[in-house]
Amino acid sequence: IMLLTDPEVESSLLISSDEGATYQKYRLNFYIHSLLFHPKQEDWILAYSQDQKLFSSVEFGRRWLLLHEGVAPNRFYWSMMGSGREPDLVHLEAKTVDGHAQYITCKMQNCSEATRSKPFPGYIDHNSLIVQDDYVFVQLTSGGRPHYYVSYRRNAFAQMKLPKYSLPKDMHVISTDENQVFAAVQEWNQNDTYNLYISDTRGVYFTLALENVKSSQGLEGNVMIDLYEVAGIKGMFLANKKIDNQVKTFITYNKGRDWSLLQAPDTDLRGNPVHCLLPYCSLHLHLKVSENPYTSGNIASRDTAPSIIVASGNIGAELSDNDISMFVSSDAGNTWRKIFEEEHSVLYLDQGGVLVAMKHTSLPIRHLWLSFDEGRSWSKYSFTSLPLFVDGVLGEPGEETLIMTVFGHFSHRSEWQLVKVDYKSIFDRRCAEEDYRPWQLHSQGEACIMGAKRIYRKRKSEKKCMQGKYAGAMTSEPCVCTEADFDCDYGYERHSNGQCLPAFWYNPSSLSKDCSLGQSYLNSTGYRKVVSNNCTDGVRERYTAKPQQCPGKAPQGLRIITSDGKLTAEQGHNVTFLVQLEEGDLQRSLIQVDFGDGIAVSYANLSSTEDGIKHIYQNVGIFRVTVLVENSLGSDNAVLYLHVTCPLEHVHLSLPFVTTKNKEVNATAVLWPSQVGTLTYVWWFGNNTEPLITLEGSITFTFSVEGMNTITVQVSAGNTILQDTKTIAVYEQFQSLRLSFSPNLDDYNPDIPEWRRDISRVVKRALVEATGISSKHILVAVLPGLPTSAELFILPYQDATGENKRTAADLEQISETLIQKLNQNLVHFELKPGVRILVHAAHLTAAPLVDLTPSHSGSAMLMLLSVVFVGLAVFVIYKFKRKIPGLNIYAQMQNEKDQEMVSPVSQRESIPNVPQSELMSPEQLVDEKVEVQPIGTVQDPCK
Repeated sequence: IMLLTDPEVESSLLISSDEGATYQKYRLNFYIHSLLFHPKQEDWILAYSQDQKLFSSVEFGRRWLLLHEGVAPNRFYWSMMGSGREPDLVHLEAKTVDGHAQYITCKMQNCSEATRSKPFPGYIDHNSLIVQDDYVFVQLTSGGRPHYYVSYRRNAFAQMKLPKYSLPKDMHVISTDENQVFAAVQEWNQNDTYNLYISDTRGVYFTLALENVKSSQGLEGNVMIDLYEVAGIKGMFLANKKIDNQVKTFITYNKGRDWSLLQAPDTDLRGNPVHCLLPYCSLHLHLKVSENPYTSGNIASRDTAPSIIVASGNIGAELSDNDISMFVSSDAGNTWRKIFEEEHSVLYLDQGGVLVAMKHTSLPIRHLWLSFDEGRSWSKYSFTSLPLFVDGVLGEPGEETLIMTVFGHFSHRSEWQLVKVDYKSIFDRRCAEEDYRPWQLHSQGEACIMGAKRIYRKRKSEKKCMQGKYAGAMTSEPCVCTEADFDCDYGYERHSNGQCLPAFWYNPSSLSKDCSLGQSYLNSTGYRKVVSNNCTDGVRERYTAKPQQCPGKAPQGLRIITSDGKLTAEQGHNVTFLVQLEEGDLQRSLIQVDFGDGIAVSYANLSSTEDGIKHIYQNVGIFRVTVLVENSLGSDNAVLYLHVTCPLEHVHLSLPFVTTKNKEVNATAVLWPSQVGTLTYVWWFGNNTEPLITLEGSITFTFSVEGMNTITVQVSAGNTILQDTKTIAVYEQFQSLRLSFSPNLDDYNPDIPEWRRDISRVVKRALVEATGISSKHILVAVLPGLPTSAELFILPYQDATGENKRTAADLEQISETLIQKLNQNLVHFELKPGVRILVHAAHLTAAPLVDLTPSHSGSAMLMLLSVVFVGLAVFVIYKFKRKIPGLNIYAQMQNEKDQEMVSPVSQRESIPNVPQSELMSPEQLVDEKVEVQPIGTVQDPCK
């Protein structure tokens, strides 16, 4: 026995090896959320902690080993294949560092990175892993639609094939018994119902078994589907189907091939006849299984009691939540008897030889009911001296158990009471052979079920003896195959006349497309035998798929795609192309592929392309990939346009700082790297909500509103989108002045945008302090390049009402004040302690301050000043032999846009692999008469 302590008090396990007489405490360093015991090895346990860690123990919880972190709740499984190989293998769904979900397998005592296996290539949807018997299921959503994959007997995953237009929203695996998958699928047009589908042996091809099965939400939000698999009889299911807003219960004995309503009991509890005529009236059952292991659900059956089903329900036209009674069937659902007027919990003991019923009530009870004749008669027994509020009932594990434990409390304030009830004393002997009789499984008199006649042995109802071990079916003999043993094959639908005909979307000849000339394939007759059906002879030959030679065909329906389905690829990386044919034989055809970059290849057979055709593109651009497939019967070709890109790392928007109202302005998006492939540019101007989309990186526009306006550009390259935003001042008239600085500022100029923005702010503050002019009239922009210079703009700021607007004379007066203070060396700032920078007016020409009225082009004048400034800078450099690293880049700059092509490092940092002690200043280099050559520019990674 294992008990868990209250986690709010401590985290420990109490373990007893003597049926609870003594307990040993084992402290834990984690808090257990749930436990999963191995179905075969009784000492092997998986423990899931509250912080999503998975632990394993091979000593019944006495010692624990951390298996994996970040495990999804309830998505860990013991490996239980039919062959029983690798019993210590654990399947789990784990979260990666970047938040994706992955399917992992590892040994329970060694789950290191080196020993883990990842059976499904790539990521899966969160909380989608299911491991059940020989099958593993995962879900992967792409294009907004879920796709489901299955692995049979741990082989490679294949995509599950539902009818073409089922378009599932949700899927639940109901059963994987007998090498077949029973799945409930919610289709695109369903809200509270699911369709049942049944698969072939591999779990790949699914056909419809029953439509519109009722579903509901569980307590924790999980989906509950009204479908119940009857234990002990393979292929037997009960389902609640919704028909015209009425819910009715149906039963099948052949895995959904045929369904029928339940016949209501002939009499009630008092022996009065029940008038209930099919199909207008029938018995309807609640099929919910309890999520609490200590309480029974609405229906129960056991493997060791294959004919007995106990359930709650009602008689009438539809299933109801009112007037619920208890019913039992002792002949596998053919006939039913009412046993109680109210709901009871029913427990199976001694392989169903004893049924124990306890009333569902909120009141305390002291009695229970026992039946030794499969529910035909019941005896009342007392199990406690004081009435007990019953919280749950638990049967001991094992086939021969005659012990049950009742959980409850005597009052709402008392502790839990555990009452152990042992029924061994009721029996005075074990059953002998003469105490049993044969019983044949049937469906309304039809003895051939799933292709066989099965006879079980049952204890005679009048014999009161203990059964012991369960023997199973006494005999099983196969039946002759009839049409009822065959279901419709994938792509076929059953019509009203019983025939299976192709669905409108299905091309029966499609099965021959994937086979090669000289080989054979199974040509479906439209029928397939129900899996695990054991019938022989009869119509088996007529309905079974026939091997057929693959026909020789001319290539048709040729497609070329990339292995990941994308039309983009990165330069310098492998691109894998897949060639596919709808009709024809690739293996016996000549395949020619032209990659569009001057390289072409040819293949003489399919073996060269099984893993795809790989190619590396050395340049960016759009490439026309063509493929030609031809054989002696004909040819076909296909084209793919592949966009090869280089990852976009940075975008910088270049435009003037100030412009004139209603004048055209150029804006350019400068990219790093400069060559990245196909691009889309999205532009926003001012407060416009509608963007402008272009394929060019430059755009011309005008502003009709004065003031500060923003421009934003987004550049889309493949899966990457980068953005930059700039502000531009727009006025009818403004003035500008070029500023220069004392030479020591150049020693601290790394020439990157962030530094220039900060210095612009400092210079503006210095100008305001020296002149007393409002900051709203001043805009300063430090320009790229060396020597350091800036542009000072004098703006006609006006308030929100439009009044107090500055005139041209006002601007002239502000300009004179600024020049006066600049010439008097009154404008300065401290760059760092001990480093004082003076700001001057740069007199590049004899011309006065530029007056940019509407009759002049502001952008043209700025360009003229830039040209003059570059000329003067070259002269100064030549005169003083000042060596500027990267001069070959800076000399080409006309504005800030080209600057972004230079690495944002300091002058010393721009020289790689040279110790600081070996570096000399530019002045030292001149004194030594050393010729200095630029060591090179920062290289474009896409070249």
